[in-house]
Amino acid sequence: MLNLLSRKSESKNSVKRISPAEAKKRLDANEPIVLLDVREKNEYAGQHIPNSINLPLGQIQTVDKIVPDKNATIFVYCLSGGRSQSAASQMVKMGYQNIYNLGGIGGWKYGTVSSH
Repeated sequence: MLNLLSRKSESKNSVKRISPAEAKKRLDANEPIVLLDVREKNEYAGQHIPNSINLPLGQIQTVDKIVPDKNATIFVYCLSGGRSQSAASQMVKMGYQNIYNLGGIGGWKYGTVSSH
């Protein structure tokens, strides 16, 4: 019984994958979602998904200053999906419950903006 319970909480508190199409649909539905770009600031400035927040992977331990709500829905992305997976895993360990790895910005076909 105990084993079953711990497995259940583990699956709830894990990184989920989300496709760009599903993410776009949920963002367009105005769901309260935090879109987190974990690339370096210069990468973010060059191109990012509109309304995303930049928090480089090296600073992920400070995410609670940006998103204090551990139950917030957060979509994490980077360039190719590696840093977003790492950031998402760290956030799960920090107690965040609804973390989705969106993968790399290269898979995002819905328009980007730059801050140059």
